[in-house]
Amino acid sequence: MMLQRKNRLRALSLGALAVSGALALTACGSDDNGNSDATGKPSTSAGAGAIKCDDAKGQLLADGSSAQKNAIDAWVKNFSQACGVQINYKGGGSGAGVTAFTQGQVAFAGSDSALKPEEVTASKKICSGGQGIDLPMVGGPIALGYNVPGVDNLVLDAPTLAKIFDSKITNWNDKAIAKLNPGVKLPNLKIQAFHRSDESGTTDNFTKYLIATTPDNWKYSGGKAWQAKGGQSAPQSAGVAQQVKQTSGAIGYFELSYVKDGIKAVSINTGASKPVAPSTESATADIAAAKVVGTGKDLSLQLDYKTKAEGAYPITLVTYEIVCDKGNKADTLPATKAFLRYIASEDGQKILSTIDYAPVPDEIIAKVRTTVDGLS
Repeated sequence: MMLQRKNRLRALSLGALAVSGALALTACGSDDNGNSDATGKPSTSAGAGAIKCDDAKGQLLADGSSAQKNAIDAWVKNFSQACGVQINYKGGGSGAGVTAFTQGQVAFAGSDSALKPEEVTASKKICSGGQGIDLPMVGGPIALGYNVPGVDNLVLDAPTLAKIFDSKITNWNDKAIAKLNPGVKLPNLKIQAFHRSDESGTTDNFTKYLIATTPDNWKYSGGKAWQAKGGQSAPQSAGVAQQVKQTSGAIGYFELSYVKDGIKAVSINTGASKPVAPSTESATADIAAAKVVGTGKDLSLQLDYKTKAEGAYPITLVTYEIVCDKGNKADTLPATKAFLRYIASEDGQKILSTIDYAPVPDEIIAKVRTTVDGLS
């Protein structure tokens, strides 16, 4: 009887130890309740995996690509919760971002186009002993969103798109559009083509596609500023998407994450056996063929706009985070490195496909991680 009592007490004691140990582990490992790591800062954020805050503190100012704004917002939410760093990303467009960076106004910028030689030169004035470099961080398709009542599926090709955005095709029942959409009842409705009013890497990439695939129908030199005559304009991707949503007969170009609430996306006839719709998968199929053409620590890419591969969407972009390779400001460098390290991490990249962006291919993002670690 005495032995049984001793065994029972011993079992209760061990059970109590197990429970207290489990509670201690739960408290130490909680990601969602504001618990801190050894440095006194939260180490993780819900759904974000492990985020290394290191010496990150204060706030970061950034500006640039509106194409990546939805991705940046998701990343900032996780990172700020984990590290307590405030990041203000304005999203005023690629042109505004590059200008702000070369003038030393921001810690980093986002751009859907790689730095031009003159912009690299300008960056050397604010990157002490270094220069601005391009780090590909976000991929995705440029969707042609449209609002045409009664038309749920629409196929266009490069020549037709060029003529639409150059005011050469002005009605939705045009024979060129009808030929690409047999059996579809196209309305006798004026086309309202919307482009960006601000300097935009989305514009640059969309027009690069037209220049590469149908130069006879697109005679402009391209760049961040819209050059064709006619059409209507709106600022940032969100502004163009809003105009398309509220305008009957409208079409515009913006990232896939803006295709919602009554906006439908065009499928592109690339010459493959089937037209290709914009998706993270179809964009990834195209971006995977991209080549690194940057030199040194610069990782700018060359995209294949002329692809005819099955299931590859040809109108894609890659958004670069632009930062100094050397000579970053001492007060913002720790937070900049920690944030860029997170968004380039496996956990950071995983978020992209859940919000209609394409992760950067493994081989390329591995180089980005190495470069981020070496920033000074």
